[in-house]
Amino acid sequence: MTEKEKYFQIRKEAMWTGIVLAVLIGFWLLAGFGLSGLDIRAFGLPIWAIGGTVGVWIFAMVLVKLLTAFVFKDFPLEDSGEGDQS
Repeated sequence: MTEKEKYFQIRKEAMWTGIVLAVLIGFWLLAGFGLSGLDIRAFGLPIWAIGGTVGVWIFAMVLVKLLTAFVFKDFPLEDSGEGDQS
């Protein structure tokens, strides 16, 4: 992988991580504040409390799994050793 390809891959990973963060914030707002008007309880807690905590964790795990499966690549960050002066 050339330095340019590494740079573009790192930028792609950072961009998609930022997008996932924005999606998670939106989901947190919808799951927490969006469900606050409902009078549903589960395990003795209002549904907005469960959706805004556990729901966000589960959704985050799914999104991270998708990121690691489709966006992230494992490659060495250091140079290949060409032109090494040591």
